[in-house]
Amino acid sequence: MNALVQRKILFVCDAKTSKDYLCSNNQLKEGEQAPSTNQLVNFYKINHATVSKGINQLVDEGILYKKRGIGMIVAEEAKEKLIGQRKEAFIEDYVVRLVHEAEKLEITEAEIIQFIKE
Repeated sequence: MNALVQRKILFVCDAKTSKDYLCSNNQLKEGEQAPSTNQLVNFYKINHATVSKGINQLVDEGILYKKRGIGMIVAEEAKEKLIGQRKEAFIEDYVVRLVHEAEKLEITEAEIIQFIKE
């Protein structure tokens, strides 16, 4: 795999990790300035357009917003939005799959609840 592809994959994975980190550890507080595009380009050693695309995605999701003369700011309720996104992903990635697999194996709801409690 070429180095550029590896860095892009790292950036995407780290973006998810960064969302998780923001969500659980309050490293970037709401209202605080986020790292600049140039800081991210220099840190990840990837194309400026790739970083801009990621930042635009966070803006579209309402996680960041641009403040003129300052840069990108972590939006109010960013943590709640991130938690909401993670809940939706959790339900889709785990709960829905669990229910489908349980149906195939003829596992009852009571049995599932018992497994969870154990």
